[in-house]
Amino acid sequence: MAFSKTMETRAIIGWNLRQLRVEKGLSQERLAFAAGLDRAYVGRVERGSENVTVSTLEMLAKVLEVPVAALFREPAKDEPQPAPLKAGRKFQRD
Repeated sequence: MAFSKTMETRAIIGWNLRQLRVEKGLSQERLAFAAGLDRAYVGRVERGSENVTVSTLEMLAKVLEVPVAALFREPAKDEPQPAPLKAGRKFQRD
């Protein structure tokens, strides 16, 4: 995701969500399951195409063990896009 001088808030949230999720080693599916959300919804949030509620941000931040404010950190102009997780076995729900 390339960003302009000033990113839109949804894009900032998506950028940070992906960055934090990958740092924790969580797939979109695992994050979604732990937060009680749909995996496709989490993907749309990461792409900046969802207008998330404060409640949703709180759920995601809780699973990621970060303050909600961490989802609003504007990335540095030259910060590389968060790398994807290594492909592997899909999450199995019990």
